[in-house]
Formats: sequence, structure tokens, C-alpha cells
Amino acid sequence: MMKTNEHNVDRILRLVLGIVMLVLGWGGFVTGVPGVILQWLGLVPVLTAVVGWCPLYAIFGFSTCPVKN
Repeated sequence: MMKTNEHNVDRILRLVLGIVMLVLGWGGFVTGVPGVILQWLGLVPVLTAVVGWCPLYAIFGFSTCPVKN
């Protein structure tokens, strides 16, 4: 099982950013190629926020979670 490497604040920020990107792309506020890019890239922060695990954090050994004793 994957160990969580995102703090709750990090997860909330990712979720908000992802939702904004998805709304901009799917809502028609940004059209054409940039809109499609926002639609696809918006899924990444939403998914990592829901799961609580970021693959780039894992690759670089980074974590925003507080240290547990």
C-alpha cells in the first residue's frame, strides 16, 4: 500500500487547483488546445489530492506530511 506523502493543506490546495483547471477547460472559459490541456492536466492534482500520494514526491523522496513519532 502507498504511504501518504501529502499534508492535508497540500491536498486541499491541489483539489482546489484541479477543480479550477477542470472548470476552466470543461466550462468553455478556455477553448481550443489550451482548454483541452487544462481538462487533462486538471485531473492530475484532483487524483493526487483524493489519493493523498504524489508520484513525483515519491520519486524525489519529498513529503509534506508531518513526521510521525
